[in-house]
Amino acid sequence: MGEQKGIVCVGEALIELARGADGRFGLSCGGDTFNTAIYLARAGLDVVFASAVGDDPYSDSVLALAAVEGLGADLILRVPRRLPGLSLIENEPGGERKIRYWRDGAPAAELFELPDWMRIAERLTTARLIYFSGITLSLYSNTGLGRLLAVLEVARQQGAKVAFDGNFRPRAWKGDLQRTRTVFIEALKRVDIALPTFDDEAVLWGDPSPEATVARLQAFGIGEIVVKNGPNSALVATSSSQEFVPVPEVVVPVDATAAGDSFNAGYLAARLSGSEPVKAATAAHRLAGDVIRHPGALMPRAEAAMH
Repeated sequence: MGEQKGIVCVGEALIELARGADGRFGLSCGGDTFNTAIYLARAGLDVVFASAVGDDPYSDSVLALAAVEGLGADLILRVPRRLPGLSLIENEPGGERKIRYWRDGAPAAELFELPDWMRIAERLTTARLIYFSGITLSLYSNTGLGRLLAVLEVARQQGAKVAFDGNFRPRAWKGDLQRTRTVFIEALKRVDIALPTFDDEAVLWGDPSPEATVARLQAFGIGEIVVKNGPNSALVATSSSQEFVPVPEVVVPVDATAAGDSFNAGYLAARLSGSEPVKAATAAHRLAGDVIRHPGALMPRAEAAMH
């Protein structure tokens, strides 16, 4: 067995064009698991991001951001003559955002089918924690999914913990709820820590309450579940207890981008440093509350350092 090494976050880094208050678009990099990876790295953890990008200047900027943030990029594969996915973000009144994606043909979708995919697989099997999302799963073909799920099984046998945020986006699954559920069920059999959002689960599974989400996930044998339940609270469930953990301070969001991604990072960072689940959820609320006070997914590093 290889030596256990840090955290591996798996997913897609997109080029983001976000319209500012002046009507102009600003360029940045983002993506749900990429945002979480960066916030985990900011917490001082050893984190690498596993994905694939092109060999263009925009892909270079993804690697440059990873370097600035102390996020390991040696598992970001480069694919010649290809471009990364693009998202265009416009904020509606009240901090809600409308996102449109151009990601067909982006290399991230082929991560587990590229010639070098075994290098990703080998690293995953020695990880301390593996983190991915429903958006990650939506990227891959059945071949890619089969490989990822097989690797997760080996990794867990080697002592890795697997954390998963359902992050269900109907459009990413082309509206095919049946396939989504089938893929999620296979993934959930291999999860130790589930970090779903209640609104997503209600759409995908018809859950009437966060408690129902917990019961459904516990049926898969998942020992630790945190259901993010809007701006008010999170329901933390372990095998022995369930507790609603309130948001310590209600924040009117400037921009809700990455609220869930940063919550997950805050929670996992606190758990990895020894906090109990309820305490970790409070820390997660705090980080998410800081993040939504700022436009964009990543709050300025200077402010991050103050907390």
